[in-house]
Amino acid sequence: MRPIEQSCFWLATRPRCVAPVPLAGNCRADVAVVGGGFTGLWTAFFLKQLDPACEVVVLEKGVTGYGGSGRNAGIVSNCIDHSHAAAVSHFGREEAARLARLGIENIDELAAFAVDCDFERTGQLHVALTARQMDDLSRGAEVASRLGIDGYRTLSAAQARAEIDSPLYQGAVFVPGGGIINPVKLVDKLARQIRELGVKLFERTAVSAVERQAVRTPGGTVSAQKVILATDAYSHHLFPQLLARFIPLYDYILVSEPLTEAQLRCVGWRNRQGVLDGRTFFNYYRLTADNRILWGTSEAVYYPPNRVDEGCDHSQAHYDALLASFRRHFPPLAELAFPYAWGGPIASTTRLTPFFGTLSGGSIIYALGYTGHGIGSTRLAGKILAHLALARPSELTGLRLVKEKPFPYPPEPLRWLAVQAVTRSLRRLDRGEKPGLLLAALDALKIGFSS
Repeated sequence: MRPIEQSCFWLATRPRCVAPVPLAGNCRADVAVVGGGFTGLWTAFFLKQLDPACEVVVLEKGVTGYGGSGRNAGIVSNCIDHSHAAAVSHFGREEAARLARLGIENIDELAAFAVDCDFERTGQLHVALTARQMDDLSRGAEVASRLGIDGYRTLSAAQARAEIDSPLYQGAVFVPGGGIINPVKLVDKLARQIRELGVKLFERTAVSAVERQAVRTPGGTVSAQKVILATDAYSHHLFPQLLARFIPLYDYILVSEPLTEAQLRCVGWRNRQGVLDGRTFFNYYRLTADNRILWGTSEAVYYPPNRVDEGCDHSQAHYDALLASFRRHFPPLAELAFPYAWGGPIASTTRLTPFFGTLSGGSIIYALGYTGHGIGSTRLAGKILAHLALARPSELTGLRLVKEKPFPYPPEPLRWLAVQAVTRSLRRLDRGEKPGLLLAALDALKIGFSS
């Protein structure tokens, strides 16, 4: 298998304009940020927006966007939770309505920032492959409407196929607000912007330890009043105790050759929406700027015990399953080649939303657990982390999302056994069987599983 920089479409086609600069020697900062993905870059950006005099240093083990920020599908959701209905269940109707409003405002601001990052405000299609899925999607649209989100539209099977022609579609719901983006172009723009604002960005700088007001690396130490931990699925490499609140998983993605005009006409897809189907373990897919099809699965893999490393970057079994699934959805494109294939790490929480907290008496602040919705929610998390680090008032820091942590996961070996049991139950559910006692109990506890 090729290394991730060659096998991930976004990273393989990335023009590197600035050579990575590692930390050499000691330095001081007001705030040190560990992690050069979306969370860390947005946090640095908002720190400088709130206080231009703030000295900020960002440290990244690889290159910016090497982790989940550069390996995702580039589908932007307007939801902060996994759905508006989930937000009502987790936080109550009042906060769910606030999160819905904040989610739309967040995407509006992202769209203004990312005009040169292949951002297309296409919205999403949530497609149903069964009648029960269509009922679930329709109920989700009703919840969004009650929370004040306009623009949801329910589509019949014929209307859905008029948008994208798959014989499997039995209907769909159009979800407004979001879109599609090149995530690495967004990473690179953020990196350029924070450098211009005076942030010191050091890549190829592995952090060996984070202590109270000090970040240690092989090349030197950064002394800082506050440290932001922005390492998401890698966080337990530095702080194993955080594993109680998340589980590291891997999603897998394929990207095709560019479609010909004839192939594109065959599928339709004139409005270029990002697509998710209505299963628990769903496929997600989209067109790239040059009309390739990106095809991914949320049936994420857990590699015990809590592995996040290069050995998890590829899974031939998942690639084979993805290709078979694609061919069922689009039989006329069965011969389409997929030269790019990769996996990426995500951090999943039991409520499927990020969580926030502090370590070392408050000198270290963290956010993680985006559960596959990171393009939009990392921007909001960066704003929250910046306000917390500078002790600035904000309505964001008072959210229950920020103040309350998700239900914990069990430790090993129970963790592995639980993942296997839940996975089997969810697969049966996706085959059309009724939820068993395990899923009913988890639902009662407001615990979700999937990416």
